[in-house]
Formats: sequence, structure tokens, C-alpha cells
Amino acid sequence: MKKIKTTFVFLLTFVSFILTAQNQNGVIIDEVVAVVGKNYILHSDIESQYLQVKMQYGIAEGGLLLKCNLLENMMFQKLLVNQAMVDSVIVSEEQVDERIERNLRYFIQQFGSRTKLEEYYKKSYTEIKEELKDPVKDQLLSEIMQQKITEKVVVTPGEVKAYFESIHPDSLPLVPAEYELQEIVKISQISDKELLDAREKLNEFRNRILKGESFTTLAVLYSDDPGSMSKGGELGFFARGDMYPEFESAAFSLKPGEISPIVKTKAGFHILQLIERRGELINVRHLLLQPKPSTETIMASKLLLDSVYTLIVNKQISVDSAAMVFSDFPSKKSGGTMINQYSGTAKFEAEHLDKSLIYAVEKLKMGEITKPLPMTTEDGKNAYRLVYLKNISPPHTANLRDDYDKIQNASLENKKAEIIEKWMNEKISSTYIKVKAPYNECDFDNKWIK
Repeated sequence: MKKIKTTFVFLLTFVSFILTAQNQNGVIIDEVVAVVGKNYILHSDIESQYLQVKMQYGIAEGGLLLKCNLLENMMFQKLLVNQAMVDSVIVSEEQVDERIERNLRYFIQQFGSRTKLEEYYKKSYTEIKEELKDPVKDQLLSEIMQQKITEKVVVTPGEVKAYFESIHPDSLPLVPAEYELQEIVKISQISDKELLDAREKLNEFRNRILKGESFTTLAVLYSDDPGSMSKGGELGFFARGDMYPEFESAAFSLKPGEISPIVKTKAGFHILQLIERRGELINVRHLLLQPKPSTETIMASKLLLDSVYTLIVNKQISVDSAAMVFSDFPSKKSGGTMINQYSGTAKFEAEHLDKSLIYAVEKLKMGEITKPLPMTTEDGKNAYRLVYLKNISPPHTANLRDDYDKIQNASLENKKAEIIEKWMNEKISSTYIKVKAPYNECDFDNKWIK
């Protein structure tokens, strides 16, 4: 089963909206093309995923071969869903809604706004969410079944070694350079005076708007929200649960055209204006001012880290101790160890570091530390940090000594794929499956055609 072994996890993380094709007379063309147990797959389901894959991967034309591959993956998912129904697996509405919201947040980022997403699909946000419920529920059920089937699968050191030795030397992957880093972060604190100054400045803007000046113009000129300032502060339609609680509380209490009092959130201070309400969705514009530390405060953070840098270089204090004493990040408890959010480990490939940091790190030798580097934290705060290169693994061909964890994971996934394949073949033989033309001519990897 060459394809399924590598693509059984190729269940799209976001299911496309159902597309209905029409002939020249405007008659809707759709039909059931495959049945797996009590579940069916429509022609439009295949066309929908076909168009999405072509768009996502830049495929000009995949033809029947690509559609056959997609259908086989879809039938595998339906087989899992069918078994989930047999086993009485339950997925809550909260789980479905959370996954839909997560996926839609990603796509809103890609489109730029919720409004653009709605315009592209010619549906309201509420309609989009409703249409996604059934396919996302199936996706979650299939994921749970895969986990159940493989939850007890483990690999022994002997199996890891055997798996590695089964790979032809010419096929061993090249492992890029990996860095292990520690950081000491000093956040520039904002004083009470700076908070008050920001609030007073925003209140001045609010009064100008109340006297007739354009909210849109002031947002373009002065807002600290780069995502909305070019649109006059307009955020597009959103529902409850999408924004900060304080922001939503103020926004949903407004009448069209009304200006809110100043609202404080983690992002800073806002004033809001309600543009339109559509049921449970609202569209507002806002003007955000983020209090900023003074130049003196920022330089004080840098000067402090300059002193810490000197202490470390002169071996008067260890990096671990310096992180514990001086750092403002939670990582101080682990000696400032930086964790790669992509892998969950302490090893970073260059592509997982922001450009400004990789330029600095690449100049270091193992055991060296940067001078204070400016940074902005995830919540938008100004800071400086020292970054210490604890270890570097140069680019190399994968081997058991240096890359045991990676090979172990690959070995485990391979074994899980074999267990899934065995389970699938057993279920195919005992489940009602029907595939209609032209897909009954597909060269599937498994015996879906009985």
C-alpha cells in the first residue's frame, strides 16, 4: 500500500465547501459515487477537494489519477467514521465548534479579513460555519479512530535500529544544522505616566470624533493596529469569542454609529464604533493606542543586559544563573532554554528562527553569547535579550547516534501506518463498499472494488 502508507494522514485540515457543478442548462449535476458502510461520498465532494488541492499545491491539472487518490483517502476517512459509529464514539458540539473556529481563524488570516472570506465564498460567516459542521465532525471522528487503533503502538530500540538499517544509505535524509539556545530577556516596563499619557491622547481623539471629525481618518493616521489602520480601523464581521472579552463587551453593547468609551485590553487602549450588526455578528472599526515605554526605560533594559553580558563573558556568572536572576520570561526557570514551538524540543533549524536572530546566531561559535538584541514579545512589548549558543549540530546525514529521537519518531509512525493498513484491509473485507463509474476503474492501492 504505497500511497496510503504515506498519505493516510493526508486528511485535509480544512474541508472545502461543497461545490455543485452545473451543465449548460443550469441543471445541478451531483450524485453518490461511493458508499462506505452507512456513509457516502458525492461527486461534488471529490470536485471540491480536487479544486482545493490544485489551488493549494499549484497543480495545473491532475485528472482522474489525482481524483482517484483523493477518493481513496476519502473512503479511508469514511471507513474510520463508519467504525466510530459502530464503536459509539462521540464528538461534542464544543469540539466541532472549536475546530471550525480554529480553521476559520487561519483562513481569515490568509484572506486578510472575515469580510473577504465571506466575499470569496459568497456566504455569511454563520452559513460557512453551519456548512462545515458535518465534514468537520467526520474529520474529528476519523482522527479519534486513528488514535484508538494506534494508541498502544510502541517501538523498541531494536525496532528503531532495524528500521534505520532498512533505509538504503542513498535514501538517508540530510539533517540541517540545529541550534540549542538559551535566552535572557529584559522587557521594558511601561510606567503609570506612560499609561496615563496614552489614555489621555486616545480620549482627545474620541472627543474630536464626537465633535464631527472622521473616525476613519484618525484611525488611518494614528492607530497602532497595522492590520486595520489602512482600512480606517474596520475589523470586519466577528462573533462572540473572537476578540478580547473586554473588547467584545463594549462592541456588542453599541448601537450603529455609536462611539464607545475607552476600552483597555492586553493589546492596549481602544475606542470603537459599531458599523453594522447582522444577527450574532457585528462589524466595528477601532482606534488602538499601545502605551510605549520611554526611550530611557528601553535603554535601561539594554544597559542592564550589557552588564549581564560582561559578567557572563568574564565567567563571573553562568548563563543558567543569569537567566534565573535577570530574565523576565518564564523560560528563566529552565535556565533560559528556548523551546521550538514547531517541534516542542530545544532544537531549532534555521528556518524556525526569525531572520534577525538567525543572522546573530550564525556568527556565534558554540559557547558564545550575543550582545543585547532588540526584540518584540508575542504580546507586542519592547524588550532586549541575550542569546547564548549552547550547542550546534552541523548539517549531516541522519544517523542513530545524533538523530535517535527523529529516527525513533519515524519508526513509530511507520509502524502505526502498518497497523492502520492491516486494520483497513480487515475492515474493507467486512464492510459494505460500492464505487460507481468512472471511479470503479481507479487503480486503488487497496481492494475497495469487490
